[in-house]
Amino acid sequence: MAKPGRKPKPTNIKKNTGNPGRRPLPKNEPRPDRTVRMPAAPAILTDVGKKHWRIMGKKLFKVGLLTEIDLDTFTVYCQHYETWHEATEQIKKHGVLIKAQSGFPMLSPYYTIQAKESAAMLRCLTEFGMTPSSRTRVEVPKEAEKDGMEEFFSGPKIVK
Repeated sequence: MAKPGRKPKPTNIKKNTGNPGRRPLPKNEPRPDRTVRMPAAPAILTDVGKKHWRIMGKKLFKVGLLTEIDLDTFTVYCQHYETWHEATEQIKKHGVLIKAQSGFPMLSPYYTIQAKESAAMLRCLTEFGMTPSSRTRVEVPKEAEKDGMEEFFSGPKIVK
């Protein structure tokens, strides 16, 4: 049964922030195994979802924020991304406003789908520490920089 109150931060994020606050880190928290490499995308995903799985999954896996028991959550995120992507493509094609049967303009149903999927994706991104506000709470310790934390949280490097 879930405990009432504020949702706890993942321990990896707490460790990277120096565990601000009063509560000690959990001692008996399950420690899921990291697989040797990022697994292939599930067959349930479309080509768009599989591509996103490879790009984002590789980054999360590299910094230890994606373990074998997180794969279902990450799959759900990629499914939301697929639907969001499709709705976005339809909006590009038909516009935000479409003509109703009555002849009057109306909001495209794809806009509603896009908005719902955006909200669902944002919830998933927050779980993995991938939003600007959730990322501001993460400090990268020197030893984690070697593991790619700095690269992940700072974004792509521009080479001149």
